[in-house]
Amino acid sequence: MKKSGVRGESFENLLAIMERLRGEGGCPWDREQTLKSIRTYIVEEAYELVDAISHGETPDMVEEAGDLLLQVVFLSRIAEEEGSFSIADVLAGLTDKLVRRHPHVFSDWKAATSGQVLHKWEEIKSAEKERKNRDKSLLAGVPDGLPPLAKAVRIQSKAAHVGFDWERGDPGPLFEKLEEETEELRVAVDAGDPDMIEDELGDLFFAAVNLARHLDVDPDSALSRANRKFTGRFRVVERLVADSGRPWRSFSIDALEAFWEEAKTSTARQ
Repeated sequence: MKKSGVRGESFENLLAIMERLRGEGGCPWDREQTLKSIRTYIVEEAYELVDAISHGETPDMVEEAGDLLLQVVFLSRIAEEEGSFSIADVLAGLTDKLVRRHPHVFSDWKAATSGQVLHKWEEIKSAEKERKNRDKSLLAGVPDGLPPLAKAVRIQSKAAHVGFDWERGDPGPLFEKLEEETEELRVAVDAGDPDMIEDELGDLFFAAVNLARHLDVDPDSALSRANRKFTGRFRVVERLVADSGRPWRSFSIDALEAFWEEAKTSTARQ
């Protein structure tokens, strides 16, 4: 009970600080912000938290989680001032949803696997949409603002929930699909049609995401890993170029490729 009280007091302090920042005599910058203007900061803070989690640094995770929470409180404060909703509405809606969508915990419905839980979640979510007279498509709940890579995963996963998916356990057809999309991209490149190239390249990316999903690999994490790997190796190449005392343009592509191979070897030992 004591810990719960401390948490409640800390949250109330946060709300009071935000109220003061937005009030008369508060911070000019904070007072100027709108629901539209803080959208960018919400996305940035979410990515910074993801980055902190990826690096596994606890102090950074604590700080970035706080920054993301701040954006929710900020958003709710602006909305309350406009008479739209308050942080209390946000919390009430969230707690009601968690109870409603976990009948295996808060009611008599039983689930033996996480797959059953996810299927029930989508079933409950679909029923909620019907009651609200919203778009009843399975894909209606995929936010337009999601980064394209994450959006592709969500779209594919939702379709898979109703069986619209490749067979599990055999990635062969998915590799064939990648080859098919690669060949179609080659045709588009040969045709020199920019719109066709973009279209086919998008299909290739979408197929690659599908393969990653079937291999139980998070494509965003995989791409982030590739980015880190390239960055580490390129820094070694930069050092080798700097140590030579020569400008970048003086090296042939073969010489730079040799540096790259050296970088691959040195970073592999780390």
